[in-house]
Amino acid sequence: VQLVESEGGLVQPGGSLRLSCAASGFTFSSYAMSWYRQAPGKERELVAAITSTGGRTKYTDSVKGRFTISRDNAKSTVYLQMNSLKPEDTAVYYCATHRDVYIYYGVGSPGYWGQGTQVTVSS
Repeated sequence: VQLVESEGGLVQPGGSLRLSCAASGFTFSSYAMSWYRQAPGKERELVAAITSTGGRTKYTDSVKGRFTISRDNAKSTVYLQMNSLKPEDTAVYYCATHRDVYIYYGVGSPGYWGQGTQVTVSS
């Protein structure tokens, strides 16, 4: 199993960035996918998640209306479009696999993880 995130980078406040996570080694279309982040000195937190079909999503409150998670099952790739970025969005971002029950019922834990990519929001 491999989850490979795209490069993050340095973005100015108010800017945008799109992360991608290319998956291989498992049946991508059978898994929900998620993005987590971990800021220095803080616990890793869920940012967004999407069901296996892409029909349902969930977001942490702090990114609602600014971030959009999407997926392309034909390309085995999940995306995180981040707009109106704030300095507090600075973190290492990870993609991870999940099951649909997590999206619907909050049950279960992430399975496989990517290696993470640094996103820094600063002027």
